[in-house]
Amino acid sequence: MEDLEDTLMADDFGFNSTGLQRAVDLLHRYLAEKGLPRPAVRAIGSADRLPEQLPASGIGADRALEAIGQEMLGGSSRLGHPGFFAHMDPPTPWLTWAIAMWNAALNQNLLHPDTSAAARTLEQRAIGWLALAFGMDGGHLVPGSTVANLTALWAARELAGVEEVVASTAAHLSIRKAATILNLRFRELPVGPDQRLQPDTLGDLSRAALVLTAGTVAAGVIDRLEAGSPARWRHVDAAWGGALRLTQFKSRLDGIERSDSVAFSPHKWLFQPKECGAVFFRNTAAAHQVLSFGGAYLAAPNIGLLGSHGANATPLVATMLAWGRVGIARRIEHCLGLADQLARLVEAEPRLELFAAPSTGIVLWRPRNADVRDVRARLVDTFVSLATVDGELWLRSVAANPNASASLVVDRVLAAASSRH
Repeated sequence: MEDLEDTLMADDFGFNSTGLQRAVDLLHRYLAEKGLPRPAVRAIGSADRLPEQLPASGIGADRALEAIGQEMLGGSSRLGHPGFFAHMDPPTPWLTWAIAMWNAALNQNLLHPDTSAAARTLEQRAIGWLALAFGMDGGHLVPGSTVANLTALWAARELAGVEEVVASTAAHLSIRKAATILNLRFRELPVGPDQRLQPDTLGDLSRAALVLTAGTVAAGVIDRLEAGSPARWRHVDAAWGGALRLTQFKSRLDGIERSDSVAFSPHKWLFQPKECGAVFFRNTAAAHQVLSFGGAYLAAPNIGLLGSHGANATPLVATMLAWGRVGIARRIEHCLGLADQLARLVEAEPRLELFAAPSTGIVLWRPRNADVRDVRARLVDTFVSLATVDGELWLRSVAANPNASASLVVDRVLAAASSRH
């Protein structure tokens, strides 16, 4: 029995070239299929072929790969499909797939220096490369900008004594969440017709953290980032639009360098796998000091909200190193060009309506005299999202997919709008 157990453990945790090659082969098979982009929410599919209860005896690694491959690989949205012009979720470069496999194999825990010496150094390098673009002097990685916003406002409460969070109605819902968690008052301000926060509505900011947005979720607009200088703390949620600081269009975010903190999501326009976000501070030493906790078992202070966390910086560092500053800028600028191309096609087509010229790669548009939701439901071989602005429903196309085809999306929307007649 012990020999059998030893064999099983060796098979599970040792290097298995055949099994790894099988996983790669399955990935290649499913991604090579020329199918339609899957909807974000799927109907009942292959999951009903899996047992509802965990079986007493396992089916083996090879059969498990096949079963999960049918469900996950075969039933997921193709974010890199030419017809996918929908969300802030990009396809990821193959380099990150390889690094993600290394991460799973090594299972580094950045809570402890002795379990992740290399990974901790790589995270510091990633932060160092990115922070300066925002005028910040450091920070740390988090699973996304929801945690980044919470962490920044936590630092604002501890360092600046803020009692209130002020943001616009177009701010991300994580801002209200953070205020609730931190037991801070939340004051929501109206936006103008351009969906930007209006500086003349700010009111008293003497005890407030003002949150400005660089790339709102619905329309992608950028608040006036120089607004609110009297605020006790100024935070910029640049989860989406922050990537512009790495391009020739960096001036669109002028003023961000005067903020006290910035949230940024490399898993958006830096094309990283999910759960790769960052929070930056203008005075990182002070912020990290109030966000640090220790324990008798820790060899280094635990900074921020997370305890254990993995080596999410490794794919990020590899991607930036592979592409360099020029390559990063070129890819983001290409996506901006796709958004501009879509906007021009919409403006040139009398049957379509454009909300506004895009500034951060997000296009709101719709067919005239048609039910927007019905048109979206009729789309074939393409996928766009929806957004409501001032009570009106729009198609929302986000230029996160470098392979997206603006002409394909426009043709399909026009076809769907015509098919209802």
